[in-house]
Amino acid sequence: MARQDTSGRDHDLVLYGATGFAGELTAEYLARHAPEGCRWALAGRSTTKLERLRDRLTAVNPACADLPLLRADSTDPDSLRALATATRVLATTVGPYLLHGEPLVAACAGAGTDYLDLTGEPEFVDRMYLRHDATARASGARLVHACGFDSVPYDLGVHYTVGLLPKAVPLRIDGFVRTNGTFSGGTLSSALTAVSRPAAMARTARARRRAEPRPVGRTVSAPFGPPVRSRDTGTWGVPLPTLDPQIVARSAAALDHYGPDFRYRHYAGVRRLPTAVAGVVGGALGAGALSALAQVPPARRWLSGRLQPGDGPDPQRRARSWFAVRFVASGGGAHLVTEVRGGDPGYDETAKMLAEGALSLAFDDLPDTAGQVTTAVAMGDALTRRLQEAGITFRVVRG
Repeated sequence: MARQDTSGRDHDLVLYGATGFAGELTAEYLARHAPEGCRWALAGRSTTKLERLRDRLTAVNPACADLPLLRADSTDPDSLRALATATRVLATTVGPYLLHGEPLVAACAGAGTDYLDLTGEPEFVDRMYLRHDATARASGARLVHACGFDSVPYDLGVHYTVGLLPKAVPLRIDGFVRTNGTFSGGTLSSALTAVSRPAAMARTARARRRAEPRPVGRTVSAPFGPPVRSRDTGTWGVPLPTLDPQIVARSAAALDHYGPDFRYRHYAGVRRLPTAVAGVVGGALGAGALSALAQVPPARRWLSGRLQPGDGPDPQRRARSWFAVRFVASGGGAHLVTEVRGGDPGYDETAKMLAEGALSLAFDDLPDTAGQVTTAVAMGDALTRRLQEAGITFRVVRG
């Protein structure tokens, strides 16, 4: 790996999609928390919208009056290449990523520019691995997907937990997530795009499994199983078919200290058995119905119209929102329960995770990695410390 020298570029960090719902929250977080001397910029399709956003940020932090504004469009690859070569780190909130994301990934991979996004779309992540991992490895770019509530709390929560367990022994970890958060129009649009392509998603996942090297002398699994009762959390676990366990498993495959035989299972934690049963049945039926409807263009347009991209929960609703993930872990005779906890998961905390991840890539002393990597592999303890300092709790509950 010969990492390109990006130190002479105009910007340390560019936020692309800054005028969308998640983008504005991320921009405001950076306005409040970017360190002095950080050379950051806003990017998007509309200079007028970017100017209005800069005015709002200037009210938060007068230093933002001079923020550079960069025009770029996902349909214009030349503008994205110019964007990628102007910065050391590029964070994007522009989804659905299956529709709009690849040209920017390609630009960053070719330019040696570190890339972060908020995708929860498994097909997109697998496709980007197949098409751009090798280029990024050659250029030294780090392509880090799922840098929000998908999948930072789980990836870094497991990484934190593994660090407290015995070394070189088989490890078993179950994650139980609870939240009262809601979602935005952009999230709905991404979800509809993802579930409208089940055959393509399965084909891409198989292609990745054939192409991706497996860990040598170690086993890693993230099985999807039946509901379980957890005495440690006082909940029933309803299996979650999300991107998150795949991300955890990829971290485990890349990091030897996860042990010779690692297993992770991922659940929604519910208090009562009827709720768990209803969650499994309703979740399966609901996911099936959503998938079926999403494959019919008129139905997909109707569903998309329920919330438009750019719409999202108001500050009062977000202030009441929270999430908590408990990890029940065992290995080498040890038994441990840990927790990651924070506020509004989908937006306030997601903006925090994306912004701090970008700042970590820009300024922290990190492992020498490249290609498509997870947050645990690329940033690990450095990002965990940043999030703790920013108010997200990582703690031992029992052990």
